[in-house]
Amino acid sequence: MPEAPGRPAVCVGAIAVDNDCLLLIRRGRGPAAGEWSVPGGRVEPGETLAEAVVRELAEETGLEGVCDRLVGWVERIGDGYHYVILDFLVEVLDGREPVAGDDAAEARWVPLPQVADYMLVDGLAEFLADNDIIPVIA
Repeated sequence: MPEAPGRPAVCVGAIAVDNDCLLLIRRGRGPAAGEWSVPGGRVEPGETLAEAVVRELAEETGLEGVCDRLVGWVERIGDGYHYVILDFLVEVLDGREPVAGDDAAEARWVPLPQVADYMLVDGLAEFLADNDIIPVIA
C-alpha cells in the first residue's frame, strides 16, 4: 500500500529566461531524479518565498538572481510526498554558465524551442507553455 504523504511542503521554482534560453537543472535525487526541471526546492522555516527562490537558484546553479513576479503554482502528490510549488520569474544577475550543485546533477541554459524535447518533470512543459514561457507544445 502506498505511503500517505505527510504535511504538504511549500516549495518554490525559479523560472529564469535569458537570451531566449530557459535555465534547467537535472534532478540528482528525490521523486524526479534524472528528470529536468527549473531550479527550486523547499521553503525553509522563517524564509520568505523570494528568499527561498534566490537561495535555491544559487544552491542548484551557482548563479545569483533577483526574484520577480509569481508565474503560477502547481501541486504534486505522490508516494510519500505532497508539494505545493510556487514558480517565480527570476532575473539572473551574472552572465556565467551555471554549475550544478546541491541536488542538481546538471545545469544548463536550454533554447526555449528545445525545452519540451527534454525529459521534464511531469507537467512542466504544459505549465511553461500555458504561462507563455515556451512555445505551445503539440
